[in-house]
Amino acid sequence: MGVTVKILVLILAVAGGLVYRNVTQLWADLPAPKLDPQEWWGDEAQPKDYEAYLQNSSEVIGNRLSYPDKTIADLKERLNRTLRLTPPLEGVAFEYGFNTDYLREVVEYWRDDYLPRWREREVFLWQFNHFTTDIQGLRTHFLHLMVYDDNKVGKKHYPVLLLHGWPGSVREFYDFIHLLHQTNLDKNNKYIFNVVVPSLPGYGWSQGTSRKGLGPAQVAVMMRNLMLRLGYDKFFIQGGDWGSIIGSNIATLYPENVLGYHSNMCNNLSPKSLAKGLVAEFLPSLFVPSGFEDFFFPKSNELRYLMEESGYFHIQATKPDTIGAALTDNPVGLAAYILEKFSTWTNPSYRSLPDGGLTKRYKMDALLDNLMIYYLTNSITTSQRLYAEQYAQAQRDLHLERVPTRVPTGCARFKSDIMQFLDVQLKDKYPNLVHSTYHKKGGHFAALEVPKVLYKDFIDFVKTVERKFKIKTL
Repeated sequence: MGVTVKILVLILAVAGGLVYRNVTQLWADLPAPKLDPQEWWGDEAQPKDYEAYLQNSSEVIGNRLSYPDKTIADLKERLNRTLRLTPPLEGVAFEYGFNTDYLREVVEYWRDDYLPRWREREVFLWQFNHFTTDIQGLRTHFLHLMVYDDNKVGKKHYPVLLLHGWPGSVREFYDFIHLLHQTNLDKNNKYIFNVVVPSLPGYGWSQGTSRKGLGPAQVAVMMRNLMLRLGYDKFFIQGGDWGSIIGSNIATLYPENVLGYHSNMCNNLSPKSLAKGLVAEFLPSLFVPSGFEDFFFPKSNELRYLMEESGYFHIQATKPDTIGAALTDNPVGLAAYILEKFSTWTNPSYRSLPDGGLTKRYKMDALLDNLMIYYLTNSITTSQRLYAEQYAQAQRDLHLERVPTRVPTGCARFKSDIMQFLDVQLKDKYPNLVHSTYHKKGGHFAALEVPKVLYKDFIDFVKTVERKFKIKTL
């Protein structure tokens, strides 16, 4: 009997040791992987002389956005074909998706009010300087606003890279750009920025790749190369959605280039972080500032919301070309698919409203500007492929969620965003989390919905970085 007990104890000890080793290995920090800064994504073969390619492709070309009248006339004709929309169920607003009664109203406004003013909207989109340049074989579009010397007097001057997500575009940032770049109009404001706003590869006017493997880590390499080409070897980053992930990847892979990383959707999906989130629900007062518990708990509400709202995510991560084919050359379907996100992700309660609350927080013209970028550039399929690449095995094998990002980090939480993470979760990934805030109003598209709130939060973060890390201005 004694021998049996000893054997059992030995077995349990060995099993416990194995479990402990596996858990610690699963939770342990990892070193940053090395990615090829010259990895080629163009349609043609990679040049044998890459240095010569860089010299020949480094030109930055100014662009003006313009589409012929026949393109706009064709879109108007397509918008006339809305008679076969299936009516919504009785008493259903946006709970089943975009309400088709309201969709008719949106289409009518798009066709009869917005499109006749399209040349005015083009001028609005032209208000900033648009450029393209070739990065790793792909034509890359970006906005670039520089500060002239006479506007720098008395100002602290930094470059900032703004990164959008899906289903957004550079259009999300227009009001935010004005605040960052034209702060010289405010005599009391001591900050002014050179602003770079790229369209992500496959989004808007940026070329998509024909090769597999261009995930958020590889996009981070491209965005860093873009900043270096423009002459910025140190810069701030701000982003949400994919911009949050790509910005985090830049800060993780190239900390020597990043003055600070600020996001309105900070996250940490490592196993350790997720476990901490579950434990925190039992002792919320230890982890959450008083008055903000409802940002995080109960977790059952967050999980239910994610289950209800993540159907798009699963199909785009597994079959992006299928849904892309359904939406290509289908402006009515594209409007329903994209605009529905600007309803639910802005405030989940808007699902109970027959118009989805779309114009409660946004102007319809702003939403249609963004929609037109997807339609006119035919980028819905290429934009959605980023989801599939993020969850491809090669991307997961990088384990970037387990590589600490040691640059100064700021996280702004907006109450109605898709998900939230506690400081205790974020500090495993971002040990220099120096700025952490909560905003009761606002959702996923903060730059478009509440640009002044986001701007103030960003400036407060910059001030903290200056104070703690003694950074230098341009």
